Amino acid sequence: MSSRSRPWLRTLLPLTLLTVGSAYSLASWNWCGRWGERAPVVLEQARAEGPLRAGAAKVPLAPPYPVVVAGYGPPRPEASQADVAPQARAVVLATGDLKVGLVSLELLLVTDELVAAVRERAAGLGLQHILVVATHSHSSFGGYDSRLVSQLVGTGRFRKAALEAAVAGASEALRQSVARLAEVSLEVGEAREPGLVRSRSGGEDPDGALTRAVLRGAEGPVAELLVFAAHPAMVPRKRDFVDPDWPGRLSLLREERGGVTLVLQGAGGNVSVAFNEGEGVEKVLGYARAVAGLAERAAPVAAGSAKLAFARVEVALPRPDASRLVPSYSRAAGDNFLCASSSRTAEVGALTLGPLELLLLPGEPTVDAGAALLRRTGATGVLGLVDGYVGYVETPERVQAGEGESRRQYFGPALLERLATGADEAARAAGFTR
Repeated sequence: MSSRSRPWLRTLLPLTLLTVGSAYSLASWNWCGRWGERAPVVLEQARAEGPLRAGAAKVPLAPPYPVVVAGYGPPRPEASQADVAPQARAVVLATGDLKVGLVSLELLLVTDELVAAVRERAAGLGLQHILVVATHSHSSFGGYDSRLVSQLVGTGRFRKAALEAAVAGASEALRQSVARLAEVSLEVGEAREPGLVRSRSGGEDPDGALTRAVLRGAEGPVAELLVFAAHPAMVPRKRDFVDPDWPGRLSLLREERGGVTLVLQGAGGNVSVAFNEGEGVEKVLGYARAVAGLAERAAPVAAGSAKLAFARVEVALPRPDASRLVPSYSRAAGDNFLCASSSRTAEVGALTLGPLELLLLPGEPTVDAGAALLRRTGATGVLGLVDGYVGYVETPERVQAGEGESRRQYFGPALLERLATGADEAARAAGFTR
């Protein structure tokens, strides 16, 4: 090293250390502030009982190809086509003047922004409430979530056209469903196959339960709702095709018999597929056939009640907590990063359809968290990935111990309690029998 360069190095080193230190201090400043706690607020509620009507439709989603394949961290493949085209599937339920729309998107998740846009677009359809849910397909298209955390870890760079594709498909499916309203009967059944699922992170083992609700019209099934919990992460990660994974294939298999089939995720935050037959997409189809067989075993019987009710409750979220996600020296910076991508409130809901009393959660509750919610509210089931996404929801005991899905949870141990308090209010407002 020449003697001439040494003075420059002596000057540069302190400046470099000062710059790095300043950046660290800035990132570690408490930009989150205080996140207050308040009582849940009931935003909407309605109940009706009488003859049930329903209409259903499915509409292909039209992502702006080439589009990123969502579901995993970078690097992510780009797709210029779909293997199995992702769909928006909707059913509208009506009793008297009460109409509730449920639209399922074959996407990884739904955001507050997406949900609000669908509701705004469908405002003229005469629906008292609209539920927007995701199948959680890890190989569908991304780009529709503007939050920095989601762009980094799951959905890729935000593109307004991708968001518009999801909104357009959802609102059109709802419009067609309203136009097809007709009198139906409700039938409900349940079956279990524990061998189809496993826990990937300990805790209570999943039971492989599937709940089947059939809305049957004069000429056959109008719609079928299948509630089953298992991560749709079977499609190989690096394929450059958009793919709705096993839920999309399951819906197509069931629709061969008529009607529109919506696959709804239960409390599956820690639930993985247990299936070893075949390879690649053939394995995915095999699993869809296995779950279709389970649905067939869930022989539905006529429901004794045609009650329809819903409630929507806003809860205050706890402050984000990155302590289990990043090293201790970057905890404050991690908290700030999560805060920048987190809403301070979330929606929790309740839906009554005949004998079904379902809690609606904006995230991925684990088996243990779902069981705690059922015990507390008397609900018959829990649906995840509804009307927003707050991430994984684990029990406070497991969060404090750093176990289970808490290693992926964006909030601290208070998250489940905040959501459960809202679920209590929603269950009361929707008239759960408890």
